[in-house]
Order: sequence, then C-alpha cells, then structure tokens
Amino acid sequence: MGTHSRQWIAAGVVGLVLVGAAAWGWWRGHALPSYTVLRGEFVQTIVASGHVETPHRIDIGAQITAPVVAVPVAEGQRVERGQLLMQLDDRELAVAVQAAQAQVAQAEAKLRQLVEVQAPVSALAVRQARLNMDNARAQAKRQADLFQQGFIGQAALDEAVKALDLSEAQWGSAVKQAESEMPSGSEFALARANAEAARSALEAARVRQGYARIVAPATGVLIARAVEAGEQVSPGHVLMTLSPDGATQLVVQIDEKHLRYLALGAPASASSEAYPEQRFQAQLAFVNPGINAQTGAVTVKLDVPRPPAGLQQDMTVSVNIEVARHADAIVVPSDAVRDPAGASPWVMRVEGGRARRVAVRLGASAGGRTEIVVGLQAGDRVLPATVTVRDGEHVRLASPT
Repeated sequence: MGTHSRQWIAAGVVGLVLVGAAAWGWWRGHALPSYTVLRGEFVQTIVASGHVETPHRIDIGAQITAPVVAVPVAEGQRVERGQLLMQLDDRELAVAVQAAQAQVAQAEAKLRQLVEVQAPVSALAVRQARLNMDNARAQAKRQADLFQQGFIGQAALDEAVKALDLSEAQWGSAVKQAESEMPSGSEFALARANAEAARSALEAARVRQGYARIVAPATGVLIARAVEAGEQVSPGHVLMTLSPDGATQLVVQIDEKHLRYLALGAPASASSEAYPEQRFQAQLAFVNPGINAQTGAVTVKLDVPRPPAGLQQDMTVSVNIEVARHADAIVVPSDAVRDPAGASPWVMRVEGGRARRVAVRLGASAGGRTEIVVGLQAGDRVLPATVTVRDGEHVRLASPT
C-alpha cells in the first residue's frame, strides 16, 4: 500500500472519529448549568426598614364603634399596666351578652330534656310498641287459624293483617326515635351542637363587651390623648399614645401581604445604616391592628433588649424578621422553580441524562431560596428556569452550582 493510500485511510479514520464525537455530543446535548437540591436548615425572613424609637410608643385605638363614656386619664400622666384609659358605652353589648346567656340556658335545657325526659319516654314507647306488635302478631295468627277453619271471613282476616302491619310500623318508628335521642343519635348530636354554638356565641359576646374597656397595655407615660368623653370612636383611629417603660424599640413598615406570617415574639436581627456591620438582636413586640390605606403597610414594633452603643433615636434601621425555621428542609434556588405563583409550580429535574418535568409543592421562600415540600429529594439536579428544554430531552450538565 502506498504512502498516498495510507494517508487517505488515516484521514478517513480521523473523520469517522470526529463524526462519532460530534454525534455523541449531539446525543448528550449541550452542557447546561444546574443546581443540586440540598437538605438543611431553612429560615424564612421578612426584610423591612424603619427607625429607632427610645423609648418606644404604643398607639391605642378602639376595636368597636361606640360613644366614649369616660376618659379617666390625662396627657402626660403615668399609668400602670391594666389601668382603665377609656370606657365606651357597653349597654348594647351587655344586652347581647344577656341574650347569649339565655340561648345557652335554652340549649342546655334542651340537652337535659333529651337525657332526662325524651330518651326514657322513647325507650318506654319502644317497649309498648313491641308489646302491641307481639299482640297484633298473635291476633293475626289466631284469625288466620279461624279463617282456615271457616269460622271468620276474609274481611276479618284482612283487618288482623292490617293491624299487624300498623303495629310493626309503629314499633320501627319508635325504635328510630329512641336511637336518635341516644348520645350517638342524630337528635342528641344536634342538641349538643346547638349547645356548643350557644356557648361560643356567649364567649364572643363577652369578648366584644370587653372591647368597651380600653386599658393600658403596659406601664408608662401617656404622651398623647386625642379623645374626649361623648365622642363617637371607631376602629382604625389612634386615640392615645403610650410611651411604656422598657427597652429601645424599632418601628418598621411591613407590607400587608406578610401580615399572616407575623407572630408576637418572633426573633429578628437588625442593623443601622450608620453602622451596617454591627448587627443586633430584636424581638417582635407589637403589630398595629390598622393598615395604612394609602401604602398598604402595617406598622410593627420590635423590642431591642441589648441595644448596641451608638444606636440613637430616629436612626434608620434594616430588620430581618424570622417568621419560619425548618431544621430539615429541602431547598433549591428560587430561580429553579417554574411558574412559582401559579396553581401548579414545577421544576425541570435531570434523570439519567434527560430533563424531566416534575410537579412540586412549595413551602416558604427567602433569600433567593425556596423550600420544596413535595417533589424533590436531596441530591437531585435541577435546571434553572432560564434554561429552555423539552420534557424528555437529552441534556449534558456543566459543573453544578
């Protein structure tokens, strides 16, 4: 074989190798970025900004609409926790409590009547109906014998049979009535439910009546008062401002969409703009019952038990409020979740070199990470939502991030 032929053969082999490599690369797909699903502690936080108040202030308002009967405190006065600040007219509320008490008494009387009267009467009715049925059955048998012997006619026999049918129906009805009045029966269950509903309504009426007494939530100084006896007050208006004794507070504005996550006592970390590297601990102490109609924000306050040196009145602060902590959570970067706000969020998971669409159920999200409640396991590889691939398509992954 000549040199020229060997060169052509070598070139052909190299060409086949290159074609094979290209085909293998095509089959494996492009090298795509991916994330590794992790398991670990997940902390959800709400980030907000606000300012420092030392001492902090509590805005006090009414939870019901009613006339003010008395305001026994003055601006600048020191008050004790639980001391009466305002008394609203509660006559209508007192009547509602009395009506609720009457409903409870009526419902409980009905329940006792079932146990003490109706149930025993129904049991007696069952026994009487059984006796009547047994007698009717015996009478029908006698009449049938007499009819066979020719002593009575068909009409007399039919009357005996009808009497038996009637007694059997009456016995069945008496049994069902007695069963409904037993503790496991429907009549008893309805009476018990009515009694529980009446007690709940009474408790709600008492709570609402308690709203007529507005008391100091803490010991401190009343620094503002914007209400007088005789005025009509309603929810959503600040009537008094109390400066309680105690720690420095942070006042921040939270978007109302986060309101359901807030719980008194929630831990938080904060820092001031003047000293951003100096973080300190705080605790959620107050959530204003009113929402700003213009901004859609709710005011919350956080206690600072150990304020750092240099923290001064009205300083701007950044606060991270912890609203959830899961010690053993499955998490992915949030940008791996597709259609996160939709009814059926999903991710693209890589399985055996192929991209697979997997439905997931989401938990909390914070700090660019999202908790996966159902759908993934630690160690799974998922593609960023920015990567467009088809379900079942071959993919080749770059180094995970």
